[in-house]
Amino acid sequence: MSKSIRWGILSTGRIAHKFATGLDDLPDTELVAVGSRSIGTANTFANQFNIPRRHGSYDSLAQDPDVDVIYIATPHSSHQENALMCLEMGKAVLCEKPFTINVQQAEMVIQVAREKGLFLMEAMWTRFLPHILKVQQIINDGLIGQPQILQASVGDQKELDPSNRFFNPKLGGGSLIDVGIYAVTLAYLVFGPPAEIQSLANLSSTGVDQETVVTFRHNDGQLTYFSSSILHHMPRDATITGDNGSIYIHPDFWHPSQITLRVNGETEQFIEVDCPLNGYHYQVLEVNRCLKAGRSESSVMSLDTTLHVMNTLDTIRRQWGLKYPME
Repeated sequence: MSKSIRWGILSTGRIAHKFATGLDDLPDTELVAVGSRSIGTANTFANQFNIPRRHGSYDSLAQDPDVDVIYIATPHSSHQENALMCLEMGKAVLCEKPFTINVQQAEMVIQVAREKGLFLMEAMWTRFLPHILKVQQIINDGLIGQPQILQASVGDQKELDPSNRFFNPKLGGGSLIDVGIYAVTLAYLVFGPPAEIQSLANLSSTGVDQETVVTFRHNDGQLTYFSSSILHHMPRDATITGDNGSIYIHPDFWHPSQITLRVNGETEQFIEVDCPLNGYHYQVLEVNRCLKAGRSESSVMSLDTTLHVMNTLDTIRRQWGLKYPME
């Protein structure tokens, strides 16, 4: 592998634009190729970001010999197919969240990557953001005592349009796997997997969850409760409460953000956490680090964690009887 890690981006949508912006000026990182469903959109995207290699199909990108790793930014419903195609062509893969539609799909993709010894990671950018690392440090330092309760909300108002990916079951729509996954990931980070899950959802006219309320009881009795929505604006913050204080993560908690530390009996402390660029570059640096070290998995965002989270999302959807057409 060359000194610089050569990246390709599969898809040219909104998240792909943010990711490409995050690659700017990173050390030992080159954005060398983009693949789209047409050469026209590939050229438009490539011209914006000065990308030399343009592909009018995803398959063509996957076969590009000058690409080391591909970031997959397609709708949820295409992640399994796209990831398998890239892996079959010998490419390392960073796949946007949710990793796949369900845990069975995730297991299939991960099995192929492990059999081939290829790097694979879910693009859960939140795990790498500086304010989340600071939250982990505060908890590990015991400043709020033992964490006991996590509360979070994540949601935004989208147009109720059946063709909109948020409401389209054929594209894996719904609030849980699109945005609720951030709250599930934070719960895993703080408490580990849930031992008990209770949930409620209102399904939209298209059959996907438009709003949800979910509660976890974890192994040592800790509680997580969160709400998600694609129909309403929500506070989009999170609070981790321990027996000696709490950590408030300002909106949007899954984006680069700030935190407030509240220790019992003390004046609350606003902690400003610096996050240069747009935040997407932290996961890129992790992928680069792993590739240069010859690792096929990240210890920060492990494939086992991805499987655990996907399994939890599946369990929640089963409680509502929500199945996607491809399942």
